[in-house]
Amino acid sequence: MAMLLEDILKSVELWLKLIKKPQPYVDPHLDPVLLVPGIAGSVLNAVDEESGAEERVWVRILSADYTFRTKLWSRFDPSTGKTESMDPKARIVVPEGRYGLQAIDALDPDMVIGQEGVYYFHDMIVELTKWGFQEGKTLFGFGYDFRQSNRLQETLDRLAAKLEAVYEASGGKKITIITHSMGGLLVKCFMCLHSDVFEKYVNKWIAIAAPFQGAPGYVTSTFLNGMSFVDGWEQNFFISKWSMHQLLIECPSIYELMACLDFQWEHPPLLEMWRGRPDGDGKSQIMLESYPLVESVQIFKEALANNTVNHNGEDIPLPFNMEILKWANETRKIISQAKLPPQVKFYNIYGMNLETPHSVCYGNEGTPVTDLQQLRYFQPNYVCVDGDGTVPVESAKADGLNAAARVGVPGEHRGILCEHHVFRILKHWLKADHDPYYNPVNDYVILPTAFEMEKHKEKGLEVTSLKEEWEIISECQDADHKNSHSAAADEKPVVSSISVSEVGAEACATLTVHPRSEGKQHVELNALSVSVDA
Repeated sequence: MAMLLEDILKSVELWLKLIKKPQPYVDPHLDPVLLVPGIAGSVLNAVDEESGAEERVWVRILSADYTFRTKLWSRFDPSTGKTESMDPKARIVVPEGRYGLQAIDALDPDMVIGQEGVYYFHDMIVELTKWGFQEGKTLFGFGYDFRQSNRLQETLDRLAAKLEAVYEASGGKKITIITHSMGGLLVKCFMCLHSDVFEKYVNKWIAIAAPFQGAPGYVTSTFLNGMSFVDGWEQNFFISKWSMHQLLIECPSIYELMACLDFQWEHPPLLEMWRGRPDGDGKSQIMLESYPLVESVQIFKEALANNTVNHNGEDIPLPFNMEILKWANETRKIISQAKLPPQVKFYNIYGMNLETPHSVCYGNEGTPVTDLQQLRYFQPNYVCVDGDGTVPVESAKADGLNAAARVGVPGEHRGILCEHHVFRILKHWLKADHDPYYNPVNDYVILPTAFEMEKHKEKGLEVTSLKEEWEIISECQDADHKNSHSAAADEKPVVSSISVSEVGAEACATLTVHPRSEGKQHVELNALSVSVDA
């Protein structure tokens, strides 16, 4: 269904180009771009300190869970703020191949089947290359150990060195940083603590799906139930939810994704549960209890009080870590104080139109929670708000910065990195002046001015409506255009129809081209698709 509308949209844009301009492999006029991923978005390798042997520990498919547990499980050191692998011989590193892009492209490049499951920035890298960006000249990546705090000095030093290297490799051009998810917190933290370096090397920062005020429902269920990055049968070849839980419970990064306490939420996120408590008559009284952000910490502590892992035959306690929480609260304070340098432009793209966990509820009247340490076996139920499925719109929009633009795009948290509409926005902001914005042969700019999409279900059908508008802006090239304003008053819009169909779905659209006036021509697309709801 959505593909039909996408086909129509691409057809209209192809028509708007009028003349196909062969795109150069390299555009020397582009400013350099540095891609920064979010949590779990970097390949991690383990180096054996004794033998020097190096193997991938994240992401991998074969022996994934075993290698993950033996090499990547960690303990937090409050004296340094760093989480260190339980295996003293394992040193975690990020591969630097392809100017940093290797670590953030396809997270398991050895896969032959189903690569899309571990793609990260892959599609965006392909698009940027088509637009004329060149690896090592104008296109770079920054992978990092996502277990660590976003203010760990070791990571910030690496980022500072990376910015300097990119600046020099591009011939002294200032950099556009594109972050995804938690990468936005890392860069905002860097901007606060190293504002001089940021100001020296950065021209623009584009944040995509950043949890600026946290990801409440997502993180709450992660603490109590674990986290899975793939669904369905593929989980059998990947990391179990509980193995991932036992890693993240000692990772400052996940604590720094908790809901911000100082933010004025429209509806404060809650941890709720149906609890069975004995009354004076020896019977069980079932009540729905609600815990706001501060009080939910006590539930985490009680639920994880006896949490342990077995590493090399030794049982190691892993309770909810109050030392990490203290560290993370300080990180959030630093992030909230960040200021954007005056000459740096900031742009914010956030995902929307998906049900996104906000508050979490455990148990029900029929199966109440009687033992908090059994919470890991309960299926969480979510109270959802609008967002990208992980980060609420409310959190993603609240960047606290003087943004040049904030744009909501329908899309899923990680899938938004592959969205066609996001690519068109980036192309404009990066001044990669190829289609759909600029045609050098005819000397006009095609500027998107509106985009709306709505979905609803009706009588077993899924109905999607789409509206997009453009302005075609060009110079008046001849004397006939001098009186274009008066001439346009006598002209009528040209209306055309487009239709696409396949088994179980059909889509139709109306394209309206308004008369040219004062160097501008307005184009409207209104489309509707109907498909059988699977």
